[in-house]
Amino acid sequence: MAIKYSEKVIEHFQNPHNVGKIENPDAEATEGSPACGDQLSVYLKVDPESHRIKDIKFQSYGCASNIATASIITDLATNKTIEEAKKITWNQAADELGGLPPVKMHCSVLAVDALRSAIKYYEKKHLGKKFDEGLNKKNIENELNKVIYGKIGVDIVSLRLVKYIGVDEKNNVLIEIVLKKDDPFLEDLQHEINERLGKFPDIGEIKISLI
Repeated sequence: MAIKYSEKVIEHFQNPHNVGKIENPDAEATEGSPACGDQLSVYLKVDPESHRIKDIKFQSYGCASNIATASIITDLATNKTIEEAKKITWNQAADELGGLPPVKMHCSVLAVDALRSAIKYYEKKHLGKKFDEGLNKKNIENELNKVIYGKIGVDIVSLRLVKYIGVDEKNNVLIEIVLKKDDPFLEDLQHEINERLGKFPDIGEIKISLI
């Protein structure tokens, strides 16, 4: 089945804004993976006094939605302070594009995630902020908040598909999800969970059980 895009998605895909790489950026981040279909890098130049984003660029590997959401995210973040830019949501980005097909909402999440990761890099490097990035239930749930169930276009935590998160003494993670084995979106969902949780450097085995 062909995917129907809004005119604004097509416009940003065909003529994306802020494409490229900033030399000597104040912050940068890459999210996603070509192996899973989409990857996005974001680069920032930030005014050291006002902490306002003076320049932002992106490089994308992926589909039309990936490029369009990266383009709109950079537009939304330009000239905002880092605190203002952190409040940009993936729903906001999708709305600015006139909506996205449910199966492509993960691209909006990826764009916002890359922006926020670049901002976090800036805060750590230039402002000396520290973050809890350890392997615990709270941080695992934060990552699962970014995993989209493609049938509906909503994250699996908000949909209450996640019934249990556990971490044992060997840092193995057990996640119980309410989903049928024959669900056509299950495989993509499992790949996304493994990719997101795989970012924790001390993680052991990831076990996903269906209930």
